[in-house]
Amino acid sequence: MKKLLFFTVMMLAALPELSRAQSTLNFGIKKRQTEAELPKSRSDKKAEVQRKVKKSNVRGILLPLENSQYELTGGWEMASAADVVSKPFLEAGFDTSEWYDATVPGTVLTTLVEQGVFPDPYYGLNNLEIPDTLCRTDWWYRIKFDVADSLLSDNSRLVFNGINYRAEIWLNGSRLGRMDGAFKRGSFDVKDVLKAKDNVLAVRISPPDNPGIAHEQNSVEFGPNGGALCLDGPTFIVSEGWDWMPAMRDRNSGIWQDVRLCFDKGIVIGDTQIITDLPLPDTTSAKLTVKVPVKNTSSETASFGLTISAAGINVSHNMTLAPGEERTEIFSPETDSCLDVKNPDLWWPNGYGEQNLYDIDIVAAVDGKVLGSASDRFGFREMSMELAVDTKDVQGLRIEYSPTNVVQKDKFMFDYTKLRDANVPNRNTFIPSLAEGIDPASYTVVEQNGNPYIVVKINGRPIFCKGGDWGIDDAMKRCSREQLEPAFKLHKMEHFNMIRVWTGECMEEDFYDLCDEYGMLVWNDFWMSTGKYNLMPLDYDLFLDNVTDAVRRFRNHPSIVVWCPRNEGYAEDLEKDFHRIILAEDGTRHYHGNSRELNMPGSGPWGYHDEPLAYFNRLAYGFNSELGSNSVPPYTTMIKFIPEEDRWPVGDLYYYHDWHVNGWSGWDAFQRDLAKLSQEPCNDMKEFCRRADILNYHGHKIMFEAYNHKMWNFTSGVLYWMSHPAWPSLICQTYSWDWQTYGAFFGSKKACEPLHIQWNINNRKMVAVNASLKEYNDVRATFEVFSLEGKRLKSYSETVDIPANKRVDMSELSLPEFEGICLVRLQLKDSKNRILSENDYWYDGKEYTNAPKNLCDIPTTSLKVSAKNKDGKWYVTIRNVGKTAAPLVRTNIVDMESQSPILPAYPSDNYFNLLPGASRTVEISCPDAADKTIAVMTEGVNCENLIAL
Repeated sequence: MKKLLFFTVMMLAALPELSRAQSTLNFGIKKRQTEAELPKSRSDKKAEVQRKVKKSNVRGILLPLENSQYELTGGWEMASAADVVSKPFLEAGFDTSEWYDATVPGTVLTTLVEQGVFPDPYYGLNNLEIPDTLCRTDWWYRIKFDVADSLLSDNSRLVFNGINYRAEIWLNGSRLGRMDGAFKRGSFDVKDVLKAKDNVLAVRISPPDNPGIAHEQNSVEFGPNGGALCLDGPTFIVSEGWDWMPAMRDRNSGIWQDVRLCFDKGIVIGDTQIITDLPLPDTTSAKLTVKVPVKNTSSETASFGLTISAAGINVSHNMTLAPGEERTEIFSPETDSCLDVKNPDLWWPNGYGEQNLYDIDIVAAVDGKVLGSASDRFGFREMSMELAVDTKDVQGLRIEYSPTNVVQKDKFMFDYTKLRDANVPNRNTFIPSLAEGIDPASYTVVEQNGNPYIVVKINGRPIFCKGGDWGIDDAMKRCSREQLEPAFKLHKMEHFNMIRVWTGECMEEDFYDLCDEYGMLVWNDFWMSTGKYNLMPLDYDLFLDNVTDAVRRFRNHPSIVVWCPRNEGYAEDLEKDFHRIILAEDGTRHYHGNSRELNMPGSGPWGYHDEPLAYFNRLAYGFNSELGSNSVPPYTTMIKFIPEEDRWPVGDLYYYHDWHVNGWSGWDAFQRDLAKLSQEPCNDMKEFCRRADILNYHGHKIMFEAYNHKMWNFTSGVLYWMSHPAWPSLICQTYSWDWQTYGAFFGSKKACEPLHIQWNINNRKMVAVNASLKEYNDVRATFEVFSLEGKRLKSYSETVDIPANKRVDMSELSLPEFEGICLVRLQLKDSKNRILSENDYWYDGKEYTNAPKNLCDIPTTSLKVSAKNKDGKWYVTIRNVGKTAAPLVRTNIVDMESQSPILPAYPSDNYFNLLPGASRTVEISCPDAADKTIAVMTEGVNCENLIAL
């Protein structure tokens, strides 16, 4: 209570220093909701929890990593600071039997849930049963461990890769120091403190100073999108609650990244910077520059050789450092000609080429004795940006520049405080000014066509960006590589090539490693949200300190292409500081001052549209960083987080899991479209999910196809809000939190395939979209229309050449006279009649909608299904043996007992349409199916089949 009072007083004292605008921004709710305002379950059952038995005498272990580093893992314990105050827990013999076995890396809540103290907050309304006092409580973490005698003679550092929000660190009774902010590493010299036996590391974790008050979503409103927590700057600001996740009761406090012991023999190698510079448009060579910070931590002068090894190259420089001296050694083609690398294998985003990556090893040694070492990974690639700027002489000058090649390395290219409205109808688009005194040699003037919008280029080639925003990887920050990788596999399968790290909530090494490996370009925000709505951080120095460390830490990842200060707003008072940091610590990436309106058309909308033409006629334009919709997961997923009593009718459990009936636009339209699909009312959750999935598929496909139809015509990218869910939700996702792929996923996947054929619903033109660097010649494009019985009503074909990275418009085509529902099928085929792309549309008479009238009432049909396993993958063949078409057929490997899909699974195709007599084979990788009794469940709008395997 004293701590809360202290922070309240400090907050009130700070208010006079805030700008008038800041004081009127969103602080969240001011008082807790009344009982009547809280969501309610139809059941009076409370979640059952059972605390796990405490492990006894479990010591931490030193897990060996590279470069004489060891992760401190296992044996972590945790207790509330109030419970252990004035007790000798810093001593090795202290009794910790009342402590919790802790999860590290992890948050406080992760530990308390895994130890059975609180129920799973993702299920039902369990989150309401977890006290919000967790975010106002300090916690002690403790681990006891031994160190091999052979290591004690070395210099040693204790490194924390991430805590939230503040830490005070003690080792063997000695206070090492403190850390502040969720995104800054901490390093502490422990040579004089470390011992062989019974080391006790104790860490006091304090939550953010301004946790705000949790708002519980209900049928009336979804909450104020953050609040006071934004004042604490470099933290997980979404954990106060947003319109797509509830408040996490600990505000993600804890040791959320790993803890390491690092050893060296007197030389510490810091954050190396690796720069690759291609002589574009030539990509047959690259200049490799490596900047290596080196520090002598010994008490004697050190002379040694510093060697870098990468891409088959070994280069050494001799160095001498005085005690305590630190210097950056630069390896470049100017000093070492072999660093002008010939024919490197380039790194490309997904769909445009391979994700070639190179390891680099850095070793400081003398006479064969290693004094210190480090390693990293990089890709040969160069990013550039095309956009419009104003100069003193020209408005809307369209330029291209590569940050790596800017002449004035100490000067920023753009002035984001001098903006001009581009006067684009119905758009909030602003154009920046070129900074005063910029050398024209830093950029190239491109065709002046009035286009104000950005185009991202990699290795000199424009990238048609398709992907999604990540609000946070997991609401409880369970973000190990094993937990993240399924999401990246699914993004690659969707043919996405960009992820926007919204307000920097996913900044961990595994995340960027996976982006590199799976070809996801990264638009990287920092930790502030919406301008003119959310609060600026109170402590600018702390915020910028975290920014500096994050840029140094992640700057070698080829996937990162854009640094951005915040979501939907400018950096305001921090603009010059951002310029300074990005120039000093990176200088190879574009810094974009606003994610919404700067050389961009605004963001949104986020609601459901029952008139798909709106996307084509009004919404698809420019580079949109947020475009979203609702996305209802399948019944098999819904029952995992909504208790039986609350499954129907729609009620508070839906609302708490983000079903914002009164929050976002389009919910009435969604209900109308659900009703259009059948003459029968929707009477249970299963039918609700079945119909919603039809809308998921068609709605998501048409969103991306609208951007396809304007590819490179003032249109260069779209990011879906959000491609990845933070918790079990009914909106903002292309797959569900349990990794189920459903209509939203396969609709997005279809529209985003690198070579894609579509039929524009606005102008009825066939269009081929080639978002790849491969050319396709003599391709036959076909257009066919079928009745439900499989009768061909119309057929047309033409031959076309499809250049690399281009859109090709073809003939304008119409439907034949026909009553009822018909299937329109488009295909691209090569000279050997192999299908390169196939795309179907269901039409209700002459009209295209997400919900063809009475589609759910068409006659049932029968499927014949067979499956075989080969090389660890299942090959499922589905044949329609009935007399009517089978719309939107999908198949899953399921657990025979529960008939629930085994996840994660990676099917090559789903949500396809089978005419009578037609068949399709689907390849499914399902890693966790091996130890289960399994079956194949195949179903569609009017068919179902289950076979045991």
